[in-house]
Amino acid sequence: MKPNVGNIDKIIRIVLAIVFAALYFTGTVSGVTGYILLALGGIFVLTSLVSFCPIYALVGLNTCPVKKA
Repeated sequence: MKPNVGNIDKIIRIVLAIVFAALYFTGTVSGVTGYILLALGGIFVLTSLVSFCPIYALVGLNTCPVKKA
């Protein structure tokens, strides 16, 4: 797996995951919507940690900076 998630993208994903978790655990969002947001937040954290997003790979998107040789 070649990394395709850049640093700014990682930060945005982590912040969104925290917001989703806060919305769920404070009771602002509940039920199916809450579970969906929790799952999405978990996916955001996981893809941030491994620096790879399968959806980005499918559409050919890469937010990693280009390394100069």
